[in-house]
Amino acid sequence: MILVLAGTVDGREIAANLMSAGHEVCVSVVSDYGKSLAEQSGAKVQAAAMTDRELEQFIRDEKVRLVIDATHPYAVNVSRNAVKAAEWAQVPCLRYERPGSRLPDYHKLLVARDMQEAAGLAVQAGKTIFLTTGSHTLGVFRAAANGTDCRLIARVLPQPEVLSACMDAGFSPADIVAVQGPFSRELNLALFREFGADVMVTKNSGTVGGTDSKIVAAMELDMTVVVVQRPPLEGKQVFGSMADLLEYIKRSSIGS
Repeated sequence: MILVLAGTVDGREIAANLMSAGHEVCVSVVSDYGKSLAEQSGAKVQAAAMTDRELEQFIRDEKVRLVIDATHPYAVNVSRNAVKAAEWAQVPCLRYERPGSRLPDYHKLLVARDMQEAAGLAVQAGKTIFLTTGSHTLGVFRAAANGTDCRLIARVLPQPEVLSACMDAGFSPADIVAVQGPFSRELNLALFREFGADVMVTKNSGTVGGTDSKIVAAMELDMTVVVVQRPPLEGKQVFGSMADLLEYIKRSSIGS
């Protein structure tokens, strides 16, 4: 059994390829929406946010022989839990991480080490800040904007729990764009113009995650772009190519 921790389209694609190669696969996601998407691969799917010890027990109970962490590049806690759980259960853990976007040479591009630094840079750079970094760190940006005349716009997934998180962070309905991405350059342009945004904050989630189209649209409007760097990875063998990952599994026979 191979366990694929999947929070992105990459994880679902990896699971489908492994099943095509004859492997028994279980996909782990954290939401019912993620489960409905993962089930399209035909793999066994379980939806639950697990602690490191819960994940270890799951690995043992399901007789998992290989863990593949294909979660979002910024899902740090999930990745750390995967490393610890696999180590405790004495199974290998491989990491697939989609390539990041190559950042352009742009005079209004700022790179931040983390969300806290990104929030500080954003509120200093403009008045209407368009956030495309998800719902989990909205409170960080709200705290940075307190006492300023900055308006924050949050573009998030259209899920009830996500909208609740936005409201809890102090965002009014007028400042929430709830829609499923990724987005084309044209749609990004339309949204940035609609809200009169002069700053856009993004993670470097790569082309698959829509980073390129966001940055291109913001540059066309002469906006400031704040890019949050990816957190460092530790304790894993990391693959940036899906083909290389699948070939490694085939050659090493792990997970069989």
